[in-house]
Amino acid sequence: MSRIFTEEGLKKLNAELDERRMKIRHEIASAIKEAKEQGDLSENAEYSEAKHHQNENESRIAELEDMLKDSVVATKQKSSSMIGIGSKIVVKVNNKELHFEIVGSNEVDPASGKISNESPLGKEFIGKGKGDTVEVNVPAGVIKYKIVSIE
Repeated sequence: MSRIFTEEGLKKLNAELDERRMKIRHEIASAIKEAKEQGDLSENAEYSEAKHHQNENESRIAELEDMLKDSVVATKQKSSSMIGIGSKIVVKVNNKELHFEIVGSNEVDPASGKISNESPLGKEFIGKGKGDTVEVNVPAGVIKYKIVSIE
């Protein structure tokens, strides 16, 4: 199954992978070497901690490699008149303006306004245009979002 990313999201993952392979691996190897030089490894907390960090780092590297191996960059639409993955939008809800960016499910960051194309809200926005109203059912009822602008 392909994983969809924005160009920015893919660059971010590649940068993290490079940092983990080059910088963090080296730092962990140095920590392990220093801990080994202290002698008895059976009661060496620094060694155990460094090995734990090594396992976490290698697991994340494998996860990133897996994500990147079948990743697809979402192609931006030629016209910004319709919302798609990678679109940055401004919507109005209850007289408040909200800013969102539609991203692949692996890039979601609600605190930054990055919502998934697979989320209920994201699904409703996809394919809509400026001036359209989107209605989303939530436990408290229906929320209406008026699309103000699309980048």
